[in-house]
Amino acid sequence: MYLTRWTLRLLLLLGLALPAAADGLQDASQLFRQGKHASALAKVDAYLANNPKDAQGRFLKGLILTELNRHAEAIKVFSDLTTDYPQLPEPYNNLAVLYAAQGQYERAKQSLEQAIRTHPSYATAHENLGDVYAKMASLAYDRALQLDESNVSAQTKLALIRELFSPTRTADAGRAEARTVTGKTPAKTAVARPAQKASAAREREEEPPPSAGEAVAEAQTAPVQTTVAAAGGAPAQAGTASATREAIEATVRAWAQAWSRQDVPAYLAFYGRGFTPPRGQDRAAWEAERTRRLQGPSRILVEVSDLRVEVRGDKAQARFRQRYESDHLKGTYSKVLDLALEEGAWKIVRER
Repeated sequence: MYLTRWTLRLLLLLGLALPAAADGLQDASQLFRQGKHASALAKVDAYLANNPKDAQGRFLKGLILTELNRHAEAIKVFSDLTTDYPQLPEPYNNLAVLYAAQGQYERAKQSLEQAIRTHPSYATAHENLGDVYAKMASLAYDRALQLDESNVSAQTKLALIRELFSPTRTADAGRAEARTVTGKTPAKTAVARPAQKASAAREREEEPPPSAGEAVAEAQTAPVQTTVAAAGGAPAQAGTASATREAIEATVRAWAQAWSRQDVPAYLAFYGRGFTPPRGQDRAAWEAERTRRLQGPSRILVEVSDLRVEVRGDKAQARFRQRYESDHLKGTYSKVLDLALEEGAWKIVRER
């Protein structure tokens, strides 16, 4: 429903200040930012072989493992960091993110409380703790409605929580700067992109309709900056069918927000291992093409409307209207995403 609003707060390691001698760690960090997670993991492992106690290297490894959906290994990395460096709040926060993705909200709460004890002014942990409390409340209200559908009080409270964390209210969330494990707050960073000629940019960014003859409606609404991202998919929620649909809806909206933010690693992380690229492309070629299209325009806006979700066990299909707007192209298209459950998160396996 809304956990994707905060799951990426500590899943980015941008602007990391590293000593000049740590070339291997710098290389690993750059590969991570580029979305080359397997290569980044190999680099950071090589670095840690010679620097096994290095907190930044271990922290980066935990982030990479999270992006690779190797959550059990990531949990161990962050848990070990809390043992060796109990004064650092970030590993506790990341543990909470991973526990929440598994539906372990009590453990997530405990980790966030520990993060706050180590660093009482850690605003991200305070906000995340509020989100965990809200999620736990929503599950309790949902359970109350299963037992008594006529419970108007529970219906009202559940509706208020859903409204509070609706995409329109959370679009500006997630702007907190990433903190390194040194406790210092780095300056905001941006991916530098070379200036492109308008025609070349348009060619790279072209987003054709999914099928021939699709009607395109021009939209004149001013673009809004979206800053929400997900760690490769909203966590699957155990329990009711409505909770499952909410998790899938959150995944689709966070996917659109990552696209709008032109965050290539976050965007690509929404696609599962079983994703079938269009037009017979191999995965590497498709990712290279998508990277060019996301990075080409100076701005992108992607909005989702009329979203309908059908769930069939560990498979699902999302149908919606997609509004796309960039420097030179505007349009509204019908879109279909097929999703599958992979290691507790909903991933895109086909789009059309």
